[in-house]
Amino acid sequence: MKALKKTGAVVLSAVMVISAISVPAGAKTTVKLNKKEVSLTVGKSVTLKVTGTKQKVSWSTSDKKVASVTVKGKVTAKSEGSAVIRARVTKKTLKCKVKVTAPAVKPLSTYWSADSATAESLREYVAKVTDEKDTANYIPVKDRIAVFDMDGTLTCETFFTYFDTMMFIEYCLKDHPEKVSDDLKKAATEIKPGYKAGEELARNFARAYAGMTIQDLYDYAVQFGNKYTASFNNMRYFDGFYLPMVEVVKYLYDNDFTVYVVSGTERTTTRAIVANSPIADYVTPNHIIGTEFEVKVKGNETVSSNMDFKYVDGDELVFTGGFIQKDLNACKTIWIEREIGQRPVLAFGNSGSDTSMLNYAIDKRNTYPTEAYMVVADDSEREWGTEDWEKKSADYIAQGYHPVSMKTEFANIYPEGITKAETQATAA
Repeated sequence: MKALKKTGAVVLSAVMVISAISVPAGAKTTVKLNKKEVSLTVGKSVTLKVTGTKQKVSWSTSDKKVASVTVKGKVTAKSEGSAVIRARVTKKTLKCKVKVTAPAVKPLSTYWSADSATAESLREYVAKVTDEKDTANYIPVKDRIAVFDMDGTLTCETFFTYFDTMMFIEYCLKDHPEKVSDDLKKAATEIKPGYKAGEELARNFARAYAGMTIQDLYDYAVQFGNKYTASFNNMRYFDGFYLPMVEVVKYLYDNDFTVYVVSGTERTTTRAIVANSPIADYVTPNHIIGTEFEVKVKGNETVSSNMDFKYVDGDELVFTGGFIQKDLNACKTIWIEREIGQRPVLAFGNSGSDTSMLNYAIDKRNTYPTEAYMVVADDSEREWGTEDWEKKSADYIAQGYHPVSMKTEFANIYPEGITKAETQATAA
């Protein structure tokens, strides 16, 4: 069958479906790649984009050992050399030349000490599981799952209490005492250093935020996160992320790992914390698992189930005051399985409540190489850490984990200008 010609388009076949894209008479749409040449160091990435079309783009690389490319055009430098990335669209092939050079410094060297055993372990692990030639250890991108606890692992937990408890105290005693009961105010007043962040306290949190929409709680968490803690100089609650651990998250992300934060903090609050943190670009809201409070459609909070209600424009989802689960211990493994649907290959924690998650990753039934790391808060000079390194490290090694010393392995802990205060705060 002959091709038919038409102004602004060429119809290749009488039975071909023509896209209903309106093209002004005489207009010419140019399909092009946003970059024709890029230079990357090993481990770095760039995302290429095709403009001028809405058609599907097929990506390929001339040498996947030098530079890989995902179905969305994300190019990652793998080793020194040159490669050509090709974008195939509407029978047209667009090309981008990629030059890959060796990094000026080793990965995980900015905030980690030069002799860090943890940094070296992670370098070796990532190198082998991302090397397609290493058939015994290679992990496909879809299975590169890393899970991180948040409080004490990614962010500061050792000053008085961590984020969600301090937020509860502030909400009940300073910001909105008129909205909570006297027993909740009493519970907030009685929290002291060394308290147990267990289910009973989490149930009080759920009761305090009853009636708030999900957006209300998110916004309040942002408001609180911008407040300053008295235990450090120049530190907002949002600023407590450990720089070395931020570097680990980015390093894994750059090597095509999917990173999840699995926290004992309530999920909406955790989302607000992560979204306002240095790892915001590497962990999306749907990759956050946390403690769960009950949510229902506003106006139907007391109904046992919302099955008989249909959401309509303008409806609000609100916290009822009910409690579902505290995301600690075995709950972490349950919710990882339910929400991710597969075992992680890397796990990072800092306390006994994280051991279930780490054990789940390194379980002998995992078909891939695995590693688990435990951060030890043993730095009393730059932080408020009081953990005994000798005791903790021996215990973690016996359980099959890599112990991580904040004191000797973290070259820097916090951004410049943040320092430990003379005294540790005992209240919000």
